[in-house]
Amino acid sequence: MLRQRVLTALVLAPLVLLGLFGLTGASFALFTAVVLLLGAWEWARLAGFDAALPRLVYATGMAALLLAAWFAGWVDDQWPLWLGAAGWLVNAWWVSRYPAATTQWQQPAIRLAMGGWVLFPCWVGFSQLRQDGSEWLLFVLLLVWVADIGAYFAGRRFGRRKLAPRVSPGKSWEGVYGGWVAVALLVLAYAIWLDLSTSRTLGLLVVAVFVAYVSVVGDLLESMLKRFRGIKDSSHLLPGHGGILDRVDSLTAAIPIFALIRPWLG
Repeated sequence: MLRQRVLTALVLAPLVLLGLFGLTGASFALFTAVVLLLGAWEWARLAGFDAALPRLVYATGMAALLLAAWFAGWVDDQWPLWLGAAGWLVNAWWVSRYPAATTQWQQPAIRLAMGGWVLFPCWVGFSQLRQDGSEWLLFVLLLVWVADIGAYFAGRRFGRRKLAPRVSPGKSWEGVYGGWVAVALLVLAYAIWLDLSTSRTLGLLVVAVFVAYVSVVGDLLESMLKRFRGIKDSSHLLPGHGGILDRVDSLTAAIPIFALIRPWLG
């Protein structure tokens, strides 16, 4: 398993870095669309469809939505990001109420719609952050990464109070706090790099802490859906790592929310 994980990472890491920071415009949009359409294929499984045909139909429908958004100019609009923000409020409520609120979303059609307000705003957020410059796209990627690392080590060392025991028993509030400490250090490094004023640094810190917490909700949402379906991984597309959604679940929440707030930072 470890060998598979390492080999997969060695192959994919350069491709992902090239796609995210070497491409711009339509090429970047196409690259991120391919990744999220693979995620849509997996999402249909989370929604209750194991057969290939309905999963292909769902991924094709998502592709049509992204294509329409590109030609209609929606990729530059704010409303898809607001759609994502509203959707994540609903998702957070369902996660916090699991399993009591299961009846509200257990129908496959609702879970398919959920995938729409998760994946589509994420794609728009990726595009808008890339248009603003690679430094902010890099920031949100690093934010999710360091928050996850900080939460892992703090949770292992100090974890006592469970965050969502019925969804993901391994996560703790102490892990969340550790993630916030790691994010604060990232903000300090970014403030020095970009020569931000004190007020902008404080604003970025508040936003980063909030987005880090939102990224945890993204992780918990996929964990909830997998627990409901009784599966360990969203797919086996990435040997040793599970599926695409297993790698980007936190980003699906963090990207659209950060893209929505970032213009207010100046």
